[in-house]
Amino acid sequence: MNVQTPVPDIAAATDGISRRLCESLVDWSYDDLPTDVVQTIKLFVVDTFGVIGGAAKAPGMAELNRTLSRWETQGSATGLIGKRRYSPPNAALANGAAAHALDFDDMHDPARIHAFCVMLPTMLAAAEDIGKVNGRDFILALAVGAEVHARLGFTCFNSLGKGWHPTMTLGTLAAALGVGRLLGQDAKGLLNTLGLAMHQTCGTAQPMLDGVLAKRLGAGIASRNAVTAAFLANDGITGPFLPLEGKAGLFHLLERDEVRPQELLEDIGREWRTRGYSVKPYPCCRCNHTSIDLAIGLRARGLKPQDVQRVDIGLPQVNFQTVGQPYDVTRDSIVHAQFNAAYSFARALSDGKVDLQTYTRPNITDPAIAALASRVHVASDPNEKPTDMAPSHIVVTTTDGGRIDVSARIVPGSPESPMSEAQVLDKFRGCMAFGMGLGSDAVNGFSDQIMNLEKVDEVATLCASFPTSQ
Repeated sequence: MNVQTPVPDIAAATDGISRRLCESLVDWSYDDLPTDVVQTIKLFVVDTFGVIGGAAKAPGMAELNRTLSRWETQGSATGLIGKRRYSPPNAALANGAAAHALDFDDMHDPARIHAFCVMLPTMLAAAEDIGKVNGRDFILALAVGAEVHARLGFTCFNSLGKGWHPTMTLGTLAAALGVGRLLGQDAKGLLNTLGLAMHQTCGTAQPMLDGVLAKRLGAGIASRNAVTAAFLANDGITGPFLPLEGKAGLFHLLERDEVRPQELLEDIGREWRTRGYSVKPYPCCRCNHTSIDLAIGLRARGLKPQDVQRVDIGLPQVNFQTVGQPYDVTRDSIVHAQFNAAYSFARALSDGKVDLQTYTRPNITDPAIAALASRVHVASDPNEKPTDMAPSHIVVTTTDGGRIDVSARIVPGSPESPMSEAQVLDKFRGCMAFGMGLGSDAVNGFSDQIMNLEKVDEVATLCASFPTSQ
């Protein structure tokens, strides 16, 4: 007798979930945040400011700021690159795009989202416009956004697999709620904010598959839409009141009812998914990180590029579809290189490292690297859960007929293998040097200010004191 697995009643499980989410957030205070969560948030703020500075010369950033500056030269918020004055939505767009441009921003591996590239630009733009926002309230708003974003990632667990970019689609919703808390909205106000955010949510994964600069705009678009949603709701515009569970809401329309709604509210405010975020050690798609670590390890064992006849990399299905394309050197695309396991493996094995210079011109068209990358073949590993981030299985066939078999199931920079505070601060300094030509003496005071963020009386001063390039 065949026993069928019962189909979950999504409608019953999600009934009222939008309202309940907003009600659960309205009473949070800074004093409710565990000490380690506050420390984590401050480190990610440092990290995100660093990658924004590192992107000062990244392809696409000058073009974006040139367009925005042509439209406006005054506003209540700051575009950090060039210290331009923008309206809050445009400041959020510019800073969010910069935070995501190097693909060096944070990651929540199991939730498959980048958060602080959306959260920090959103909250900065809002705080500057609101005025007199102190560090404690700012950290709370970031905590609301980061926690909801992670929980939405767990809830919509295969969003990327369906072709969405959950940093954008889910980040818009989460960041808007963070701004709503900065604005002091009650549960009804937060629900309108969430509804207006859902009305604007967007974000396809196609730009990363095509390796184009549009990928870098994603976090900025989410930030822009989040700021817009919260401020419009605050001024009385009503939004759909079933944005998550409605017939045309997130769960049914975008996620096709492939959701785990219990992940959103279970133990919210008591168990913190924010503890699961990772600082990236390598400036490329997170799907490459385990393979890069393995390649660096192979080089340390003595394997040289000239010894390699063929490399086979097995990745979980979603990772494979994200970074598994053959490397096409003729595209001369930095984004394609960032989202390519073959190129990233070839660089790691050849150089013994992967850093910001790895994904720059002319490095991405180096003939020797391209030749090695052409011998790297990536496939979906049927033995792995399709949505897992960590696993990588590599088999190297050497020119003398030998075989080297290595694998790993921990992603570097994750909570299982974390970067220390000193390493995060080193990364910050390295990014600021790469993008803005600034030495440690010019940036250490700024990172110290962030690490004491809870003592800051006016968060807008962070934008004023953000170091400028030399």
